[in-house]
This record gives sequence, C-alpha cells and structure tokens, in this order.
Amino acid sequence: MRRLLRLALIAILAYPALVLVLGALYIAVPPVSTLMVGRWLTLRGAERTYVPLSAMAPILPAAAIASEDARFCRHRGVDWGAISDVLDEEGGPSRGASTIPMQVAKNLFLWPGRSYIRKAMEIPIALYLDTIWSKRRMMEVYLNVAEWGEGTFGAEAAARRHFNKGAADLSRREAALLVAVLPNPIRRNAARPTRLVSGKAARILARVPNTPTRCLAPQGGTR
Repeated sequence: MRRLLRLALIAILAYPALVLVLGALYIAVPPVSTLMVGRWLTLRGAERTYVPLSAMAPILPAAAIASEDARFCRHRGVDWGAISDVLDEEGGPSRGASTIPMQVAKNLFLWPGRSYIRKAMEIPIALYLDTIWSKRRMMEVYLNVAEWGEGTFGAEAAARRHFNKGAADLSRREAALLVAVLPNPIRRNAARPTRLVSGKAARILARVPNTPTRCLAPQGGTR
C-alpha cells in the first residue's frame, strides 16, 4: 500500500513538471493530443498533417474565434466573466465557458468528457500556455489537434476528408461548417450538414466581421 501511495505521489508531482516541459517544447514542436496518443496505443491510427496557420484559409481561425471564443484576443487564457456567467445560470461549467486555450489544454494534457475535476485542471494549464505561447501559436495548435471525425485530427486532414481539398483552399462556408461541427465532430458531418449545422455555420459567418482577429497577425505578438 505504501508503495502505491508513493507511486501516486510521484505521479502527482511529476504531472505539473511534464506540463511545464511539454508546454515549452510545443512552442516550436508540433504537439499531439491525448486522443491521438490513445488511438496509437490501441492500434487504431490517427490521420493528421500538421500545417502552419499560414497554410490555412484565414476565414478558418476567424470562424473559430467567432464561434468558440469571442474574447480570444483579449483574455489571458481564461474568460473569467464567461465562467462566472455559466456558474450563475446553469449551476456548473460547460463548453460555453471554455476558451480556446482551455480546449487546447484539454486536448494536449487531459481527457475528454465533462468533469469538474478536468475543468478545474484546464484553468492553470490554459493560463500557463497563454503566457508562453503567442495567440497565433495557440490558434495554430488548436486547429491542428482538434478532432474532426473518427481518427481525423487537424484542419488539413479535416478539409481533405470532408471537402477533398487542403485547408488553404477552404471556402468561407466550408470553414464555417468545419467549425460548426466541433461540439460533436463524431456525430456531425461538415460535408453533409444538417439544417441545424448549416444554420450555425451561417450565424458564425455573420459574426466574423465583428470578431477581433488582430492578435493572429504574424507580427501581432501575444495580444
């Protein structure tokens, strides 16, 4: 029993160090998500071609901000106001309170599914990543590790799977459809959108013109 407790303590202490080291490494190295690692370990395979943000249609990151995190360029990794609103209105955290950095934290270092513990762990990791990464890097990683179908990860693989083209050649509607299916990419298909998904894509495109994206500029730095 003591040995198990000792091992558990070592794991608890080692985990933050692992996050710190990998977070710094991922400033330059293409990261992999826990879902991708899980698929490789179970011999199911994962399709992903990492591409820089410059190799994606500009409408794709703009649509992601408009849909997932309207204050992306303004907050420091966590939108405390959104979290407070969700706690007040719904009694608990939901996807609506998750910023893009929090989703990146989950994808790279945590597990899928809803959990109060996981949500709490997302916050310090998101704050750390947002401190050491530029906003442009954050968006690039987000769009390269997001799951867009069974075994399909990243915008490039998603664009080729659903629209038979690269991420750089996506139309405005195609980019919005990809973003619109993100809440449930396994059940929803961007190439065969339901009326609900099509409507959401249209609303995303309507919000894009008023969405701040200056922080994504190559010279834009982190804010």
